[in-house]
Parts: sequence; C-alpha cells; structure tokens
Amino acid sequence: MTQKVNALFINAIVLTMDEKMNQYDPGAVAVLDDKIVAVGPESEIVKNYSADEIIDCGGKILMPGIINAHTHVPMTLLRGLEDDLRLDVWLMGYMMPVEREFVTPEFVRLGTLLACAEQIRSGVTAFNDMYYFEDDVAQATAQAGMRAVCGQTVMKYPAPDAPSYEVSLANTRDFIKKWKGHPLIVPSVAPHAPYSTTPEILRACAELAKEFDVPLHIHISETAFEVETMRNEQGMPVVPFVKKQGLFEAKVIAAHCVHIDIGEIRTLQHYNAGVAHNPSSNLKLASGFAPVQKMLENGLNVGIGTDGPASNNDLDMFEEVRLASFVAKASSNDPTAVPAATALLMATRMGAQALHIGDITGSLEAGKRADLILVHTAPIHNSPRFRRNPNSAYAQLVFASKSTDVTDVMVNGKWLMRDHRLLTLNEEDLLKQARELAEKIDAFLIAREQSVLSKLIALGGSMEQESFEVQVKVKAAEPDRLIEKLNQPEIKINAHKHYHQYDEYYLFDDPSQGRLRFREDNLVNEKGEALSVRSRLTLLGQQREDAVTPDVLLSRSRFLAPAVHTSRFYREYFKPSKEVLIEKDRLRWHIEYKGTEFFINLDRVKKPDMGTFLEIKSRTWSRKDADRKAELVNELLSLLGFGGAEVVTQDYIEILTA
Repeated sequence: MTQKVNALFINAIVLTMDEKMNQYDPGAVAVLDDKIVAVGPESEIVKNYSADEIIDCGGKILMPGIINAHTHVPMTLLRGLEDDLRLDVWLMGYMMPVEREFVTPEFVRLGTLLACAEQIRSGVTAFNDMYYFEDDVAQATAQAGMRAVCGQTVMKYPAPDAPSYEVSLANTRDFIKKWKGHPLIVPSVAPHAPYSTTPEILRACAELAKEFDVPLHIHISETAFEVETMRNEQGMPVVPFVKKQGLFEAKVIAAHCVHIDIGEIRTLQHYNAGVAHNPSSNLKLASGFAPVQKMLENGLNVGIGTDGPASNNDLDMFEEVRLASFVAKASSNDPTAVPAATALLMATRMGAQALHIGDITGSLEAGKRADLILVHTAPIHNSPRFRRNPNSAYAQLVFASKSTDVTDVMVNGKWLMRDHRLLTLNEEDLLKQARELAEKIDAFLIAREQSVLSKLIALGGSMEQESFEVQVKVKAAEPDRLIEKLNQPEIKINAHKHYHQYDEYYLFDDPSQGRLRFREDNLVNEKGEALSVRSRLTLLGQQREDAVTPDVLLSRSRFLAPAVHTSRFYREYFKPSKEVLIEKDRLRWHIEYKGTEFFINLDRVKKPDMGTFLEIKSRTWSRKDADRKAELVNELLSLLGFGGAEVVTQDYIEILTA
C-alpha cells in the first residue's frame, strides 16, 4: 500500500546536496505538507508513494533552493544610486544620508517585496538579512512565502528606526520575542560591525543572542582599512577583538571576512561561526579576496551571499556561485580550487549550516522542509549535457546555468513560482512604486549636490547653527614679548595649551560655497610629544562679513562637524577643485579680560613658511556684543605690546590664495 503525500516530483535529475552528495537520475521526491518525506530513485519512490499532485519535471534538475547567506534586501530601492566609489564614501556619503531621509517601514516593506520577487525568480528560497525596521522585513518576507534569518541592526549611530543603540537593543528584544518559532522567519540580532559599534554594544548583543538562542549577524574584516584601524586602536586584529567581547558565545554569522589570517580562521571554526562570502560585492568595492580555500580546508561553514543590491548590484545567486569558484581559482592561482560541486554546496547545505539553520533546510533529505527548485538545463547556453562524469551536473549549474533557467520554486511545501510565473507577488505594482520612489530620491540628491553645506549636514553630526567670531590678527616679529606680557594682573589665564595643527582646505569653483577646512589638532606636551588628536570639519564663509572697527573683523558664519573619516574620504566625497595644506605650531591661551572670555593664539606657520602671527578671538552672537568686544580686543593688543602693529585682515588661506 502506498503512502499518500501532497506532491510527488518525478522524472528529475535529483541533486540532494546531502552529506554523501547523492544524485538520482531519474529521481523523485515526495512532499507532505511542509516537509520532504522521501528522496530516491524514481522507481522506488513511485512504488511507495501516491500524490494529489504529480509534477513531471521533464528531465530538469531538482535541487535544494539556493541560500543567500548575506544581504540587505530593502536596499533594492537604492540599487544603482551611486557607484564606483570606495566603501566608506559610498556608505557614509551616500547610502546612510539617503537612508536617514527615506527609510521608513513602508520603504522597507516595498524594498523587501521587490527583493523577494527577484530572489524567487533566481531560485533563492532562504536569505540572511540585516537592516532597519526588520519587523517589516520579516512581515514582507513571510507574505512572499520565503524563508529568512532576519537581523535587526544595532549600531552606535542614530539609525532610521532608533535614535540610540539602547532603543535598537530594546526593539531587537521585542522583535525576537515576536518571531521566535515562526515557520519561515528566524529572528536574529545584528550589530552592524565592530567599527560601527562599541565593546559595550557587542557584549549586549551577544548576551541577547544567547538568551534567546538566535543567530548573531555581523560584518567582520571587510576591508584592509578596517583591520589596520583595529590594530592601531586596539592592538589586535578584528576577530580577537570581537572574541574578547564574548561575541562567539553566540551563534555568529560573520559576513565578508576578507582580511583574516589562519589564526582567525581557526578561531571562527572552533566556535562554529558561519561565514558569508560575498564575491561580487568584494570585487566591486575592491575590498579584496577572502581566503575561502583556507576556510574550507579548516572546516569552516562558508556560505555565499550577494550583499545588498546597492553594492552588488543584484540578487542573482547563480552569478555569485560562479564567481565564488572563479575568484578562488584566480586568487590562489589554482584551477582546482573550489570546484563546482563545492561552490554549489556552499550555496545550499553548507550555506544553511553557516546560518545555523542546516537542520531544517539546505539539502533534499527526509525530514527537512520542502524548499526546492527546478532548473532547466537544456537551453542553448547549457547544451549538450555529458553524463559520463557524475560532477557534470554541478559544473552545468555553476559554470553555464543562468538564474533565468529556474522555472519553479517551492518553499515550506508551498509554490512560490510555477513555470516562471510568480504566485505570491505582483511585480508590476512593485515596480511602479519603486519608480516613483526613485524620482523622489533623485530630487533629494540633486538638491544636496548643489551645496557643500548640504553635503556636510548629510554626513550627520553637524552643528547647523551660525557661529560668529570677533577677531584681529597681527604679525608678531617678537613672539617672546607676548608671553611675557600675558602675565599681568588685568589678564586672567584660565588655560594654556600647545598644538600642532594640520589644516587641509578644500576650495570650490563656486566661491559662494565657501571653504571647507579639515583640521587635525595634535595636543602636545612640553617635550613636543602628542598627547591626543582631534579632527573636525569647518565650513567657512567665502569672505568676511564686515569690519566692526577699522582693525577688528566679524567673521562670516560657519558650520562645524566632527571629522570621523580620513582626509582622503572628504576629498573624494566633496570633490574640491583645489586643495591647500597649512601646517602650524599654535600656543593657545584661554583668558578673561574685564570679565570677557578671549582666545589668544600665537601661530608659527611652518608650511608654507609665513612667519609668526598673534590672533585674538572671541565668540559673539549680536552686533552690539561684537562692537563691545572689538573695543576690548584693541585694548588687549595695546596691553600685549602690539598696539602699533600692522593688522592682517586676511586668514592664512586667504593670504595664500589671494
């Protein structure tokens, strides 16, 4: 007597991707409800099972659905937004500002549904996501019928869905409670990366993941710059640093791992961490070549991911699998590295294991969920087929097949696509909504690109308020005289510091944009040794506002922002037409004179050699206050012995560019 099942797949080339890499040709698979109940030779399965629906596969390959091990699916809506940039400029200069402006629950749901449509069409049945409003990602994914590990992002910066990391952590806890045990969604916690979090955040995320026994998804060692910075700041590479924070006590999914050594690989393997290799993204952003062959040799579970569709720019896993093999061969100079069967394994069973869901999906085995796809291997680009070598089916799939060869997709026992027709999504409506949003984002960026100030504010952290200064500058032929004169009863010295300053000025063709200054302040001790370094950006007005007396000037408004990136980043982001570097040695006194605060700077301009200058400055907020302080500035000049000195009415950059 035969067992009744829901669906019986017959006349297929069955690639199980199980531990023994069993193949059956012709083979068959029996599905009951959401699970696979039998896999084997067609004659054996047909003899033991009957079904309401018999699917004649017509000689197509029947295999497990593809696993996309790392992505940010809502970023389908940012695909092609800005390309051919370095990772930091692309991420901090464009992606994050646009996300702060546009990312909402509605944005996330639309982007996720669009991504699900693309992934279903290319044979992906499960993916590992990290983004904002992850509850909405989960809802849209479940609506589309796909399987996903959904990671709620946590980082030290304000995010579109949380003003602080404490809020992100609280949201993540609620998110995990809501989705834990869902048939399609595995909730996870996703600290973005070591450089965008803190040790405290990493420890809190690890504790949360352990508490609920869910995965922890994080970017690790994606760029050489990230690794170099970690070594300089923490004295160790990235993997030992996150290990020190207890991260590997959780079920870690480590994305990228491009720049890790053999010791770090062994650490990841020891703690059963999964790795998500992203060849297209790493190539496009010139991040480097992950040591995948060494990872596999050391027993690491390595999956393959597309990364976000804004940095790839697609979700085509067939392309990723092929590249994973090709990149390994080219980077190792070994044509046998990562053969086709291994690459496909990384995209199926091993990928599921890397995501810590290998017990339910990733291979065609009795007891696992019915996540499977049919792939047509008879098109002209994939013909003929040779049957002599059992590995030829893997080679066909990896080296010749296209995502468009996927004809049918089933997830959790339910059809998502039949004969190239999507059953759970309306593509036409999704595409229309995406086009309308793209027009709004274009308009936002066009307006922003016309203003240096707008680009500065877009980076975040800017002080968007005007700050005026009353100031006077004179040549100081005898600087030692100033130091002697400061010790007078009329002058109260509150603080004295010594700086080495490096000012990089960015000038623009349109002078109304002002000048942007990248300043690195090195605080030094009496021996000239650096005690601390501070960097900041200042956007200065193009010219002086006006003179409050014949000698004392009121400077134009300025906007300040922390400089958390390298000068190279700002050059590539702001694209100045000219750069000017000024290096000076500054002695600064913070004083009080007649109950009013002033800053006195004694500057020796070293590069270029311009001599020594005395500056007296005071912040002001009204014209009346400016007039009063201008009188006091002139009194101070006389008191310090510079009453008859010639006043310099230009800043150093103005002197150089006059």
